Amino acid sequence: MLSGEIISVISGKGGVGKSTVSANLAVSLAKQGKAVALIDFDIYGSSIPKMMNIGFGPKSMNNKIVPVESHGVSIMSMGFIVKNNDPVVWRGPMLGKVIEQFINDVLWGKLDYVVIDMPPGTGDVALDVNRLIPSSHQILVTTPHPTASHVAERAGKMAANNNHELIGIVENMSFFQPPDSEEKYYIFGKGGSEQLASSLGTEVLAKLPIIAPKEGDFEPSIYREGILFDMYMELAQKVVKLTSSPEKE
Repeated sequence: MLSGEIISVISGKGGVGKSTVSANLAVSLAKQGKAVALIDFDIYGSSIPKMMNIGFGPKSMNNKIVPVESHGVSIMSMGFIVKNNDPVVWRGPMLGKVIEQFINDVLWGKLDYVVIDMPPGTGDVALDVNRLIPSSHQILVTTPHPTASHVAERAGKMAANNNHELIGIVENMSFFQPPDSEEKYYIFGKGGSEQLASSLGTEVLAKLPIIAPKEGDFEPSIYREGILFDMYMELAQKVVKLTSSPEKE
């Protein structure tokens, strides 16, 4: 069974960097001394094993699943079940059983935080997760483009309608800044996340730039140093503050 604060990372559509945010947030929380699990419920587009550079699957013990550990984070993913990057062609009931198994049949141990990489949008898998995890803190990932923010609003409203607390928005691909330059280029426009935050009654937690990483900065999608590493660490600190009860502080 799961313990600790549950952070669901959601988005209105794919391609906005939700999984990258999920993985780096989990690693940043672990670097701050927290016991962290990362569950990849992005069933049809699971990418966490590749991002975390994992080439092996979980083991079992006493009819329970032992999660894979990487970068100090305990991990479960549909990517461990489907081999050779094959497409997932399962229907709803089978997927629901996998989701339930990841929650109830894994030896998670005592956790401070559980980061869930949710499927994009408001489909059946997202509804199944919301049913099995009736309350969580949610972070909505979008890009600054107004159309992306418009689609993301639906996911934010779904969170509110299902008793989940939307704690903030992460604007990914916010701008591009060339190396050794002060100039910022807003490739996807600007202002969309602020409008979205106002509409949903929440705040913008981070604006993450597009950066061409130097060799050694990341592995293969986990940032180990540089601007994005610092920004993810700051995001993790904000999440801890927003989700901590007075008794824990």
